[in-house]
Amino acid sequence: MTTAPRRPRHPIHPAVRRWWPLLLGVPLGAAAGGGYAMAAGPAYTAHAYLVAVPQENADSGAAVGFAQAYGRLVTQPQVLHLAAAAAGTSAEALADRVSGTTSPDAPMIEVSGTAATPQRAAGAADAVARALVTLADASTEATRMKLVTLASAVAPDRPATPVPGLDIAVGAASGLLLGGLLMATRQGTTAQADAAAAAALPLPEQPTEPTEPTKPTKPTKPTRPTTPARSRA
Repeated sequence: MTTAPRRPRHPIHPAVRRWWPLLLGVPLGAAAGGGYAMAAGPAYTAHAYLVAVPQENADSGAAVGFAQAYGRLVTQPQVLHLAAAAAGTSAEALADRVSGTTSPDAPMIEVSGTAATPQRAAGAADAVARALVTLADASTEATRMKLVTLASAVAPDRPATPVPGLDIAVGAASGLLLGGLLMATRQGTTAQADAAAAAALPLPEQPTEPTEPTKPTKPTKPTRPTTPARSRA
């Protein structure tokens, strides 16, 4: 009695072979995000707040415009050089650690400072805020506007970055995106290969229709020769 041969089983499930870019990309991306969160050093951010105050005979509605104008000067050399000595660093290094934000409907400026320690972050924000006030006071007679410190920077109690949960989520999303792109590329390549293989196959011969036999033609009867008519004398 002969037994039917067993079909060889593929060691990899078809679903795994199809979706392996996503199954591999998501955990690898999450692991990369977690590794970045562990390797990156903490960065602290402190904030100082300034407000534009109109002086006598000044248009109070222009305070918002002046606040926005002074907010754009936070990272300019004339402000950074004034603040560098107080911050204990160079103007070039300070430019990468501070930023300014303004409001479209309030005459307020937020000066943010970032550093590896809470004290240095607060010191950078306060130094730039004081330099901005000094620069604004120098032109008060012309602008009829002053900058006043609304709140000094306070040393933060926790770092702004990294955030492990957020970094892991961003890494997983990046892995998902890369895995999806790889799957789309593989499917496109497979489709092109199938189309090329189909084009290389010989076309099947079309069956020819049988032709009807031609009927034999009937032989034509020979015609009698005609005798010439005799002419009358």
